[in-house]
Amino acid sequence: MEKKTNLIHCALVVVLSLCLVSSPVLAEDNSVSVNELIENSADYNGKSIAITGEAIGECLERGNNAWVNISDGSNAIGIWMTKEEAEGITYYGDYKYTGDTLVITGVFYEACKEHGGEPDIHCSAFKISKAGEMKSEKIPAAKILLAAGFTSLALILYMTYRQLLNKKPERSNAD
Repeated sequence: MEKKTNLIHCALVVVLSLCLVSSPVLAEDNSVSVNELIENSADYNGKSIAITGEAIGECLERGNNAWVNISDGSNAIGIWMTKEEAEGITYYGDYKYTGDTLVITGVFYEACKEHGGEPDIHCSAFKISKAGEMKSEKIPAAKILLAAGFTSLALILYMTYRQLLNKKPERSNAD
């Protein structure tokens, strides 16, 4: 009897492990691209999907919920999530920052009636697969040298112009 119980426990653990591994929240490679959603929106409408993308712009809070836009490099889409979930996102992509990479699981709506008929995803779960960071801006040496050269030229032209203005006209001795 004890062997049978242990066998059932082992089978249960294996089944649960397989369920967790196949979960779309944990498996980024099963995610759909934004372009795929848009091009085949009728096929995905009302279905649970997984999508991966960088949080961009800023969080737009609406009561207890929030809009977060994500971009997967091909396109962008709005994600409707709770305000508490959105507060877990640290970086939003812009000119200074690379946004957190999010793996979202939720229901896709081709024309969401709740949100003005626009396509969106209602988040049921998400995780941050890669933290965002501040972008380091490197200015090429050629640009620095070019700026220094033009600044020097402008200074020389200004000084020459000032000397020409201050130069007094010579008087002729014909008087």
